[in-house]
Amino acid sequence: MSVFDRGNVAVITGAASGIGRAAAKMFAARGMKLCLFDREEKLLAEFAASLPGQVRAIAGDVSRYEDVEKLRDSAYETFGAVHVLMNNAAIGHGSKSWGTLPRWRAILDINLFGVIHGVDAFASRMLAQGTAAAIVNTGSKQGITNPPGDPAYATAKAGVRALTEQLAYSLRNEPGGQVSAHLLVPGWTFTGLTAGDQTEKPAGAWTPEQVVERMIAGVEAGEFYVYCPDNVVSEPLDALRLQWSVGDIIEKRPALSRWHPDWKDKFDAYVAARLS
Repeated sequence: MSVFDRGNVAVITGAASGIGRAAAKMFAARGMKLCLFDREEKLLAEFAASLPGQVRAIAGDVSRYEDVEKLRDSAYETFGAVHVLMNNAAIGHGSKSWGTLPRWRAILDINLFGVIHGVDAFASRMLAQGTAAAIVNTGSKQGITNPPGDPAYATAKAGVRALTEQLAYSLRNEPGGQVSAHLLVPGWTFTGLTAGDQTEKPAGAWTPEQVVERMIAGVEAGEFYVYCPDNVVSEPLDALRLQWSVGDIIEKRPALSRWHPDWKDKFDAYVAARLS
């Protein structure tokens, strides 16, 4: 049995584009019932109408808790249960460490509080329904290795990681609970969020469909960290980057030493010695 079985119900935020859209297509192809949520109302409605099976489209903003409550109530009133909750809505780009406070608020409201809202609105109802279910929160490698360039996005995704780890602990300690939590960690994925001016997928990027395939396999295997490689960064290289990031704390190196001019060559040598 899988939470992705035919007839089960999936709720997806950020469903009109990117990874959420790919998940909706793949879940529909498996015969799941869908409740799709996005703030792009027209795009969402057109997409939902193109899918087979039972699909409900609800427009709203994950940064508004009342909108997420409306999503929950609609899902349960329409289908009676939720077997997969995918807290996936996100925005990004345009933040700096100072001087961009409005962008910080927008990114944190959607990327972090949107996930918090989804968990808070749905978790107790999913536990109470008494069936196997999964909450999948979309994180990012930027929330783990924290590369320079978009600090608000990295901060929000780091918060999603911490929240989802705490959620997993809480759920597994619920007496009789059958709800699991999973952190989806995409690598370089070609979506509207990452494409910029590009119209064709770069060779190094994964497609959203590849990420969703990896997510389904990881959840079915019981993985918490559903970590995705891409066509440039291999799983062994990802592991070394993670180990180096933790080493910054343990070895008292400068913050983000991978990108520090005094440490870049040392990091490259560290990787070369272990991948040779």
